[in-house]
Amino acid sequence: MSALVDSFGRVHTDLRVSLTDRCNLRCTYCMPAEGLEWLPAPELLTDDELVRVVDVAVRLLGIRDVRLTGGEPLLRRGVVDLVGRLAALKPRPSLSMTTNGIGLARVVGDLAAVGLDRVNVSLDTLQGSTFVTLARRDRLDDVLAGLDGARAYGLVPVKVNTVLMRGINDHEALDLLHYCLERDLSLRFIEQMPLDAQHGWDRSVMVSADEIMAMLTTEHELTPLGGRGSSPAEEFLVDGGPATVGIIASVTRPFCGSCDRVRLTADGQIRNCLFAREESDLRSALRGGADDEEIARRIRVSIAGKRAGHGIDDPTFLQPDRPMSAIGG
Repeated sequence: MSALVDSFGRVHTDLRVSLTDRCNLRCTYCMPAEGLEWLPAPELLTDDELVRVVDVAVRLLGIRDVRLTGGEPLLRRGVVDLVGRLAALKPRPSLSMTTNGIGLARVVGDLAAVGLDRVNVSLDTLQGSTFVTLARRDRLDDVLAGLDGARAYGLVPVKVNTVLMRGINDHEALDLLHYCLERDLSLRFIEQMPLDAQHGWDRSVMVSADEIMAMLTTEHELTPLGGRGSSPAEEFLVDGGPATVGIIASVTRPFCGSCDRVRLTADGQIRNCLFAREESDLRSALRGGADDEEIARRIRVSIAGKRAGHGIDDPTFLQPDRPMSAIGG
């Protein structure tokens, strides 16, 4: 096994695997109301192909953490069996999933039984009307039920991802924190990133990390935990702990210098950065008879070309052609 290292010496141990580009929400910061044109089924990696890539990554490249993303990963047919196959790999990676939570309550017990370790659930509001405004679907109760199910089946820490948008849900910062504190959920606020399909991201609408801190500290003392390593979240003890809250300042205080992530899209493309404008094709290699060493080589080449940072503040920055739903979170 050889470490997956880029030209800046960053060792990559975290693989994000998109299971589908489809989603059953239409969140305003991700896609238009009418949705997107989904990838044709023949272009998606099969279960066997997905398992093979992950196997190569953990066995030959030192990947230790695998996160299943989408779109909405629970829309992938046979997702429970797929999780079970990934949990059976040697060495066994840590397995987590990022989901909108809508279908989670129905399958969370099965997922836990076959080996899923943790979940991250998106929750941007506690108000039903605001949920409809943001997600264009009336499904808040399903998300909350999914969170309850994840706790009940021990997928802890259950992490909650929240994006605040000015004038829409930013007034709920404290309410969301209190909801999570009362239920032992690990809340993380994320700055809105330029990854929407409409390319309509506006920095003035984004609620910054500094603003989030200001809101939370009106009622609570936040003490930095430090030692974040490659984690994207800055963690803070709330009122001395043990509860914590995290803030991911992807735009204003990026963590690129310690990034350890590599991404596999649902159609078999390796991306070395969430904001990369280039991809490396694994699907053609998989279907063309490439051996495991060739698959590993292509991943190494992609990571070797990784840039120092995402460059959002650079005047030459261009938003990726693919939206978040097609890249994988």
